[in-house]
Amino acid sequence: MKKVAYQGWKNCLRLANKSIELIVTGDVGPRVIRFGFIGGANEFYEDPASLGKKGAKKWVFYGGHRLWHAPEVEPRTYAPDNAPVAFEDHGKFTRVVQPVEASTGIRKEIDLSIDAKKPRVRLVHRLANTGPWAVELAPWAISVMAPGGRCIFPLPPRGPHPVNLPPKSLLSMWAYTDMNDPRWTWGRRYIHLRQDAGAREPQKIGAAVHDGWAAYANGGRLFVKRFAWAPGANYPDFGCNFETFTNRAMLEVETLGPTVTLQPGASVEHVEAWSLFDGVAEPFNDEDVEKFVLPRIK
Repeated sequence: MKKVAYQGWKNCLRLANKSIELIVTGDVGPRVIRFGFIGGANEFYEDPASLGKKGAKKWVFYGGHRLWHAPEVEPRTYAPDNAPVAFEDHGKFTRVVQPVEASTGIRKEIDLSIDAKKPRVRLVHRLANTGPWAVELAPWAISVMAPGGRCIFPLPPRGPHPVNLPPKSLLSMWAYTDMNDPRWTWGRRYIHLRQDAGAREPQKIGAAVHDGWAAYANGGRLFVKRFAWAPGANYPDFGCNFETFTNRAMLEVETLGPTVTLQPGASVEHVEAWSLFDGVAEPFNDEDVEKFVLPRIK
């Protein structure tokens, strides 16, 4: 762990082991702007127009990995995160603390712990209510992935009719979701969303992912994100603990915690675990996922 300059920001923090590194911005955030193999590509997208900027009055995209609170509404969701953050060394993990959002009374924190040997990271996302009244929200962790890859997420176990009469799956769609878009692959067991720099319109979908994982395959590497599913909990966007969005620049791998009524002085946490693998063939269908991706998941 050491302080470094990165992409125009002078006060960043680098966490690394022998195989992977991540860089957290100190001048804005909380934001993990880089994650990848040492000497390799950044798995996250970096927005060229906003790199190195700070102090803006409006929300800035930047790229990387960020923490929001759902549901997505203007202006609450887009509270600016352009001020310096504090780094706290807690021995086994590093805490990144954002100043309280003036417009919401919410303070964002991310605890980061990197495995001593393996390409794994654990993130605890925390929203704390410092205001005088209760706030209804859900923690929302968003990884903005570099272009050129594909997101894969599983559907609940399949089965035959008429043995399986009740519904098993939930998908949420937005007004701009186009199921005929060629970036989608609708498998029986897995859904893919491919990032395409030549695409004209964005795409998004949400799902209840009971298996608690999603992956992004890009350039022979596989980024795996693990997260929780709480049966019976009230999740945002008609019941989604996972969402993915793409446009011509990037693709987002998003996870959500349950919606809670956060009382003054209380906080809520949402945990993700990241893993990164190299030498993984790109999966194009269900069979490829089970051959190339699932062994890394298990």
